[in-house]
Amino acid sequence: MSDVEKSGFLSKVIGPKKRWRAYKARVKELPENHRTAVEAIERYLMHFVPTDEDSNASMFEDLAELFEQAAAGGTPIREIVGEDPLEFVNAFAGNYSEGGYVPARARKQLTDDIERAERAAGNETGREDKTV
Repeated sequence: MSDVEKSGFLSKVIGPKKRWRAYKARVKELPENHRTAVEAIERYLMHFVPTDEDSNASMFEDLAELFEQAAAGGTPIREIVGEDPLEFVNAFAGNYSEGGYVPARARKQLTDDIERAERAAGNETGREDKTV
């Protein structure tokens, strides 16, 4: 794939560079557990949810805003994503996409990453997060 083709592909996947960088800067400022959850959701969305570049940029910006507000309010991750992170992500992405095929490995990875983010939250506060 040539550099021009890669550039076109990346802009379709992540949208305009400026918006992507701004989104990544916002995510970097999140507390570690919220950042871990956002990065897991981001990874899932980038690989398995087809959208156009404007939808992707809006989707990631909205994801950052959701987790920024949750972190500011002290909202536990499970309260954001619910009991089934896949259901949350698919519903979230449904606002931006018609959906797509998701392999079992990707579903397991997302669930494992969300659980790891929850454990990190329990370690940071010195208590387990029991929110379901």
